[in-house]
Amino acid sequence: MSQNRTSTDFPGTTSATGDANTGTQTGTSGSANSFSSGQTGTGGAAGTATALAQEYGSKITEAASQAKDYVSDKMSVVGDKIKDLQNADLSELTENAKDYARQNPGQAILISAAAGLLVGLILRGRR
Repeated sequence: MSQNRTSTDFPGTTSATGDANTGTQTGTSGSANSFSSGQTGTGGAAGTATALAQEYGSKITEAASQAKDYVSDKMSVVGDKIKDLQNADLSELTENAKDYARQNPGQAILISAAAGLLVGLILRGRR
């Protein structure tokens, strides 16, 4: 009578089958994911993490470069506007503001309310 012993194959394990009567045994090594002695099982994860870090690092670098270019463009526009305001006459600015308020009364009220709220918060913070 022959009795076979088998063990279930799991990644990283060794399986063996044998015949108890004849003493023959055949064995198979585990999967390709088996680790040699001294390895910790994080080698594949570390490689994946490194690849992800490099990928996201390059994406962040690209986004930062685009943001820098965008801010530089906007700063030049703001600089031009400030120069225009410095060269403008106060009476001309007042007339422009009045004309804008007459053409867009809703926006003018919202802008003035937001400015009043901001000034109120600034003055309240000083106390």
